[in-house]
Amino acid sequence: MSQRSERRGIHVDQSELLCKKGCGYYGNAAWQGLCSKCWREEYQRARQKQIQEDWALAEKLQREEEAAYASSHGSQSQSPAQPSQSQSSLAPFSKFEEKKTNEKTRKVTTVKKFFSPSSRTAPKKALVSRLRESHEGKSHSPSFTRQPSLETDRVSREFVDFLKNLQKPGRDIHKQSRGFIESMANKKDLGADELSECVQDFYQNMSDRLMSHFKGSSEKVERVMDQVEKYIMTRLYKSVFCPETTDDEKKDLATQHRIRALHWVTIQMLCVPVDEEIPEVADNVVKAITDIIEMDSKRVPRDKLSCITSCSKHIFNAIKVTKKEPASADDFLPTLIYIVLKANPPRLQSNIQYITRFCNPSRLMTGEDGYYFTNLCCAVAFIEKLDAQSLNLSPEDFERYMSGQVSPRRQDDADSWTHPSSSVNPLISQLHHNLDMLSTLEKRQQQVLDGALILQTELNEWQDSVTQEVQEILEKFPLEIKPRASAIDAENVENDRLPPPLQPQVFAG
Repeated sequence: MSQRSERRGIHVDQSELLCKKGCGYYGNAAWQGLCSKCWREEYQRARQKQIQEDWALAEKLQREEEAAYASSHGSQSQSPAQPSQSQSSLAPFSKFEEKKTNEKTRKVTTVKKFFSPSSRTAPKKALVSRLRESHEGKSHSPSFTRQPSLETDRVSREFVDFLKNLQKPGRDIHKQSRGFIESMANKKDLGADELSECVQDFYQNMSDRLMSHFKGSSEKVERVMDQVEKYIMTRLYKSVFCPETTDDEKKDLATQHRIRALHWVTIQMLCVPVDEEIPEVADNVVKAITDIIEMDSKRVPRDKLSCITSCSKHIFNAIKVTKKEPASADDFLPTLIYIVLKANPPRLQSNIQYITRFCNPSRLMTGEDGYYFTNLCCAVAFIEKLDAQSLNLSPEDFERYMSGQVSPRRQDDADSWTHPSSSVNPLISQLHHNLDMLSTLEKRQQQVLDGALILQTELNEWQDSVTQEVQEILEKFPLEIKPRASAIDAENVENDRLPPPLQPQVFAG
């Protein structure tokens, strides 16, 4: 029993969140524990190795084909027709070489003419008009012939207004951004990794150009890159979010079903240091759940990261209020897992993959956004691998809970339903709290009614006692009513014979 009561908790060493290459940046489970920089280097190295292997295989097949051809015809078949046949046998290799050459040239950067001398000589007065003209021009890419949404129009206007303040480079930034969007419209057949590589290459080239223009001012570069990312990803969102070439949707359904099956997991099992009976804590929990759900409604990777950051800050506030001290990293991850289980965010895997593929890599490698996003990836990975040992349960109990045969709440004391613990959903907990309040008010009301009845009885008794005392006094001292007193000469019947009263007289002297 003592072993069961000791909770191991969920502990993740902070070093496990960093890149496995030891570069100091935050890693990501989707990149095999590497940061975006190291992952791209590994990806490009693996891709180059694959290209070399393809070349080697092609050369080997070519040699085998030539050997088979030579052995089948023999040395006596040396005729003028042989060169044409040899050329036809080399055709597959030539096509293969041409294909590889096209694949290499496809990755040519789209910002070669960024900050070109011709752009520096452009007059200032023509900047705004050319921006408007390029934005509202009649020649559009075929992929944008459909009616743009209100949000897309708003973001485009904000992007143009922002570039006005940059003067000369603003026109080139807008031109390169629109050119990149139009080029992406012709790459719908590419896989998600190839699309991600195209976007990341554009980010890198644009960032390098801006860094040289602003002379190393990282704050200005980051501010411009945020606007570029917002403009580009708003326009490309529908074509690159959860593309058909990936299994993101399948992973979304699997994660959603997994979280639904774990609805019985309680706060005590996860060792979450949060007391939802405290109103302020319950309010922070609800806000955290709202933020993680709202992530799916955003289009820009940076906005999705902001939702994750806001959710995490509400979690830290809830822990701080409960413990009355600042929260630690060991407290944060279990609480984040609990929030994800209770929220069951829609398209969670797709949103994580979208951020991983198309977010500005500098945000994922450092800063609080990268830290919180890495913890979210760890929380999702923990949920996918959650087992009996993780929750300190026996395998039999874990299987029964997962199958829905029993619920851990049914095995608690009878008071668990009357006074539910904080492991219950905040709304259910609030409902039980209100019921307890109504029960208390009902008891107090009954006490008031009983007191009123007692008071009424005492008043009736007091009234009877007073009436009895008055009656006894009246009987002991009866009331005598005396006749009314008459006037002095009331009995003089001959008063009408009396002389009139004397009247004063006035004499003149």
